[in-house]
Order: sequence, then C-alpha cells, then structure tokens
Amino acid sequence: MNRNDRRVLIAALIVGFLALTGIFFLGHPSESRDPRESRFSRNSRDTSPSKPYAVTEARQAETFPFDPNTADSTELLRLGLQPWQVRNIYKYRARGGVYRKKEDFARLYGLTVKDYRRLEPYIRISSDYQPAATLFTKQEIRNEELDNRLCRFDLGQRMRNEAHPSPSTYPQKITEGEHIVLNVADTTMLRKVPGIGSYYAKEIIRYGQWLGGYVNVNQLDEIDDFPKSFKKFFVIEQPNPKKLNLNKLTLQQLRRHPYINYYQAKAITDYRRLHGKIQSLRDLALSPDFNEKDMQRLEPYVTF
Repeated sequence: MNRNDRRVLIAALIVGFLALTGIFFLGHPSESRDPRESRFSRNSRDTSPSKPYAVTEARQAETFPFDPNTADSTELLRLGLQPWQVRNIYKYRARGGVYRKKEDFARLYGLTVKDYRRLEPYIRISSDYQPAATLFTKQEIRNEELDNRLCRFDLGQRMRNEAHPSPSTYPQKITEGEHIVLNVADTTMLRKVPGIGSYYAKEIIRYGQWLGGYVNVNQLDEIDDFPKSFKKFFVIEQPNPKKLNLNKLTLQQLRRHPYINYYQAKAITDYRRLHGKIQSLRDLALSPDFNEKDMQRLEPYVTF
C-alpha cells in the first residue's frame, strides 16, 4: 500500500473506534432512560404483565334462618362459611353428629366469635333433633311408671285368676283361639289380650299412629320389649295405612316416619331435584341408603 492508502485506512479505523466508543457510553439514541433507574427495576418494568393476576371475587355473607343439621352446602356458603368449614360440618353429620342447641354450632373449627354472634340469632334447631326425653313432662313420666306397675299387677292378677277363676274378673280376657283386629282396636279392646295392660295398650296405639296404621302383625316386634307370645292373639283385616306422597313431602316431613331416616329422606329429595318425580320405589334402588328390606316394608306406606 502506498502512503495515501495507509492514511485513509488509519483514518477509517480511528473514525470507527470513536463511533463504537460513543455508542457504548451514550447508549442507543432512541432510548430514553432515567439514570437513577436500576437495571433490575427496568427489567421488572419491561417484563411486568399488562393486566393483574385473576382475583377471586369476595363472597358477600348473607343472614337467614337455617338449621345446621339439614342446611346444604349452598346455604352454608351463602352464610359466609369457608368451603373447608362446610366440609367439616358434612363430616360431623355423616358420623352421626347432631347439633342439639345453638351453642353446639359454636364448636365449629375456625368459627370466630364475630361470625357466631352474627349467625346465632338465625340458628333454628328442629325439635326432631332434641333428646326424646323432652317429649315427656315429669307428670307423664310418673304416669308411665304407674302404668308399668299396673301392668305388672295385671299380669300377677291374671295368674291368680287362672289359678282361682272368678266370674267377676275385670277386664274379661279373651281365650286361646280368639283374636283382636290389630289395625282397628282401641286400648279397651287391647287390654282384653292376656298379659296386656294399659302400658302395652298405649304403646301399640302410639306406634300404630306413628306408622300410619298396621299392615302386619309382626310390626309389633318393633315395639321395645314387646313379648312375642302376645302376637298370636292379633290379626290384620283390610289394612288401610296412611300414605306418604314421596313427590310432595319435605325432608322433615318424610323423616318423621319410623321407616325413613334422615339420609333416606335426603336421598328422596335429592332424586326429585336431580331427576324429577319418583315413579316407584325402584327408582331409589341405586341409592346406597336403601336396601331391599327397606323398600319392602316401606312400600305399603308410600304413594307417588
């Protein structure tokens, strides 16, 4: 290379070096940058999303009368309870737990004093969940004890009468081979059965009313401590039991029958809500709460 070419090459190298130096120190000419801003803050600003993350909408707590023994998950959530608290309530009820008074609900794990005081005026415990002893007053209990003593006296008197018969014995008992129509008999007729006094007579009438009428003599076995030997004196004629309309009655009305427990009543109402009207008991065959025996004994008492 001659001298002029070398000068041009050197000048070009110097110009290029100066240009690179200027770009390095001054930055891109189109970029405006706050010198006080750190590289981390700039990176955070550049990579931050344009929209915030999704936020779960807060549920507005409501207040309305409810029974913690029967309220479903939708109602409990509307009251402001957390989903995990609702699950705990369901687990407690599934184990047979019962809220018998308002204070029992205060034991719910995670329930604050503020929340309990907000809900306490609206808690309604159905009388169905109270101890059975509350059905009787002290006077009724004394009368029942008196009936028991009279029944024992009646048994002793019968044995004495059989040993020493007397035409003036009262009430006149029926003899072997005679029968009482169970589904229409009153307490006076029932006491004519050997061994049955006022206590068992009342129990037979009470349980028959609870059932809606007897359809089988063997239903007497469902009365506590009822002697099986007494059944031979009873017959059933033209049974006409009271029917339960499974498509119209509420959960509480259904579970009042001795053959329907809470879980079976819940299965019936859930089926109506999900599938519509029940056409026969066989519609409930897939429910784990009903077995073949349950449906057989319930069949005379239901209608659709």
